[in-house]
Amino acid sequence: MGIDPGTVVMGYAVIATNSNEVKLVHMDVLKLFSQKDSYQKLEIIFSKVSELIKMHQPNMFAIEAPFFGKNVQSMLKLGRAQGVAIAAAIQACLPVTEYSPKKIKQSITGNGNATKEQVFKMLQQLMQIEEAPHFLDATDALAVALCHHYATSSGIIIDKKGFKGWEDFVMKNPRRLV
Repeated sequence: MGIDPGTVVMGYAVIATNSNEVKLVHMDVLKLFSQKDSYQKLEIIFSKVSELIKMHQPNMFAIEAPFFGKNVQSMLKLGRAQGVAIAAAIQACLPVTEYSPKKIKQSITGNGNATKEQVFKMLQQLMQIEEAPHFLDATDALAVALCHHYATSSGIIIDKKGFKGWEDFVMKNPRRLV
């Protein structure tokens, strides 16, 4: 299970994997636009993640780590959203792994500075997604789940220095070519 935490829109995705295949099971967003109370939002996030875990019974939980922005208040809110999602996973006895936005983008596109749209386009090809979701937070969550799969199954090789470009990515990951 992959989570893209947020207090306005939270993306989530569940994938099923075996040694050769990755299949999208479920992908969507939790919209919290109408909720004004920040603590109510956190309760809804916790409940939704708990519900998803009960429904899909994943064996791993991956989440995007908050990134450092200019607005401290936004960072605090995002950290709280991430914390309650992690608490739901811990309560379900799932191992939790955090990935930086840069590492997620790099594992999917080969470029740690890729845009949300570039990540979606790569996922669209990798996972045969026909239609773009209304919110790219859903595909961001799918990217988190797929990044975790690659990191734990040796499906992708990422050294500490990253990639020098597409040619370097392809050279280090020939099995990823379709």
